[in-house]
Amino acid sequence: MIRNDLRNIAIIAHVDHGKTTLVDQLLRQGGIFRENQETVDCVMDSGEIERERGITILAKNTAVHYKDVKINIIDTPGHADFGGEVERILKMVNGVILLVDAAEGPMPQTRFVLERALALNHRVIVCINKIDRPDSRLGQVEDEILELLMDLGANDEQLDSPMLYCSGRAGTCSEKPDEPGTDLVPLFEKILSYIPAPEGDETGELQMLVSSIDYNDYVGRIGIGRIDRGSLHVNQEVSIVNFHSPDQMNKTKIVALFQIDGLVRKPVDSAMVGDIVCFSGAGDITIGDTICSASCPEPLEFVKVSEPTVEMTVLVNDSPLAGQEGKFVTSRQLRARLYKELLKDVSLRVSDGATTDEFRVAGRGEMHLSILLEAMRREGFEMACSNPRVLYKEIDGVKCEPVERAIFDVPQEYVGVVVERLGQRKGEMLAMTPIGSRTRIEYRIPSRGLFGYRSEFLTSTHGEGIMSAVFDGYEPYGGEIQRRFTGSLIASEAGETTRYGLFNTQERGQMFIGPQTKVYEGMIVGMNPKYDDIAVNPCKEKHLTAIRSSGADEKLLLVPPKIFTLEEAIDYITDDELIEITPKNIRLRKKILNTELRMRELMRIRRGEK
Repeated sequence: MIRNDLRNIAIIAHVDHGKTTLVDQLLRQGGIFRENQETVDCVMDSGEIERERGITILAKNTAVHYKDVKINIIDTPGHADFGGEVERILKMVNGVILLVDAAEGPMPQTRFVLERALALNHRVIVCINKIDRPDSRLGQVEDEILELLMDLGANDEQLDSPMLYCSGRAGTCSEKPDEPGTDLVPLFEKILSYIPAPEGDETGELQMLVSSIDYNDYVGRIGIGRIDRGSLHVNQEVSIVNFHSPDQMNKTKIVALFQIDGLVRKPVDSAMVGDIVCFSGAGDITIGDTICSASCPEPLEFVKVSEPTVEMTVLVNDSPLAGQEGKFVTSRQLRARLYKELLKDVSLRVSDGATTDEFRVAGRGEMHLSILLEAMRREGFEMACSNPRVLYKEIDGVKCEPVERAIFDVPQEYVGVVVERLGQRKGEMLAMTPIGSRTRIEYRIPSRGLFGYRSEFLTSTHGEGIMSAVFDGYEPYGGEIQRRFTGSLIASEAGETTRYGLFNTQERGQMFIGPQTKVYEGMIVGMNPKYDDIAVNPCKEKHLTAIRSSGADEKLLLVPPKIFTLEEAIDYITDDELIEITPKNIRLRKKILNTELRMRELMRIRRGEK
C-alpha cells in the first residue's frame, strides 16, 4: 500500500539556521492558525529552557495539510550536544529538508545531520535560508553544499537533490535565487513531488518502532513512532519486544491512540501504515522497542546512537548549607530522577559512582549535561556536581581521546589571539578562509581543549565571535592541557558577608558574591588573577570605636560581583572544585572544605605522593 495522502519529513540543520522559524511559517500557511490568531515566535520551542536560550533541545512532532495531503513534520535540535535527538527520529521519516544559512554556509552540525540522513538513503531537499541577509553569498554556499554531499559519499540521486531559496522569517520560497518568492508553495509542492510517500503492507502483522517517549502524570509513559506494517487500534493486544533482546517479550493493551494534527494530539480509533502515532497503555515502554502483534513478534532494529564523550559526577549536596533550599535532596531521589531521564534521552548514560551518594552522568557535551542539571534544579532538586571530563578509549592498545571539528567565525582583528589560545589547547588548524570582513577558521581540537573556552572566546572577540563544534572521532592522547591560569579566593570561615569584608577582599581579585550572602569555609567567593588559591574572610566586621561608627560602611564602594549561570560555573571549576546547585543558588566550593586539610592535600600532591 502506498499512502499518497501522507508525507513524513524532518527539518535538519545547524543551530540558528532557522528550522523552528520555518516551521512557524509552515504551520501558518498550512492553515493551522487562524488569520487573526496571536502566536508566539518559535512556537515549537515549548520548553521554558528552550525559550530562554533560544535553542531547540527536544525533537517535536507537528503536522500540516496541503492539497488533501497530511505532512508530518519533525522539528529537530541544531546543537551538536543534542545530536542523539536527530539520530533517533530519522527512522520515522522518508525524507529531510536540509536548511543552510545563506551567509554561514554548511557548519559542523550540518555535516553531522546530513551524514546520518544520507546513511538511511533519505531523499534531501536543500533549502538555503535567510537569503534576505545583506551578507548572503548564495553562489559560494551552493558550491559548499555540493562539496559536502560529495565528501559524504552521496549517490547520484542525492547529488541531484533539489535546491530552494527561502526566507523562513518572511515565509517565502522560490526555485531560483534571483526570483523573490511570495509564499512557501514551492516548498510544499517539492515535498509532495520529491519526498516519497510511506508504503507498507496494510494487511500484514503490526510492526512499529518506538522512536520517542513522552510522559503524562495521568496515563504514564506515551510512546511515539511510525507504523511500518499493519494497523493499530484502541484496545488491541500487542507485544513489546526489543531487537537486542528478542527473547524478552511483554504483552499489553493499547489504552489510547492519538495522531498529531497541528500542535494538538487528536484521539483516533485506529491508524495504518505510515501514520505517526502516540499511544498509552505500555507502562514500561522505552525508545528502541518495537510494538508488534501478539501473534507475530518481529522486532525492528533501532539506529545506533553515537556514544557519549563527556562525563561528570553528580553528588548529594554535603555543604554546611545543604537541605535548606531544595525539595529533593537524598541520594534515592537523585538516583530515581537521573535514571528516569534515560527513558527519553538515548544519548545519555547514568551509572552508580564510587559511593552510594554519587553518580556518573555521561553525555554529548557540557551543554547536554548542564541542561539536564538546570531542569532538575528547577524541579526542586539540590545536588553538587564536578567539572566535566572526557571519556577515553583504548584503541589497538593506544589511549585515545575524543576530538571535535570546530569552526570559529571571528572579525579579522581578533584572529591572532584566537589562533594563539587554540594552539595552547592542542588545536590543529585545518583551514582559514576570509569571508568579507570576517575570517572563518576550522580546527580539529581535543574535546577537553574546548572545556571552558567558550566564555574566553567571547571575551577575546569582544562578543562578536561565533563558535560551533561537533564530535569528529578519536585520536591518540595529546598530552596535558592547562585550562585555567587563575586561582580562587576561598572563604576561610563561615558567616554572612559584610560590605567592610568585601571591600578589603575585592582588592585580591574579582568577586562572585555580594553583601549579606551566607558563606561557609571552603566556599569560592572570587577569582585570584594569579594561579594560586588565597584564603580570605569576606565576613570580617569593622571594630567600632567612639570615633568611627558602622554607618561609615555605607560609603564603601563595591565592584559588582560576577554572577555565574550553571553553564559558566561548569566551564570555570577545576578538578578539586565542585558546584553546589540548589533551586535558589549556584555556589562554587572546594571538594575539601577545611582549609588545613586542603593545604595538606595540596602539599602531598606537589610532593608526588599518591
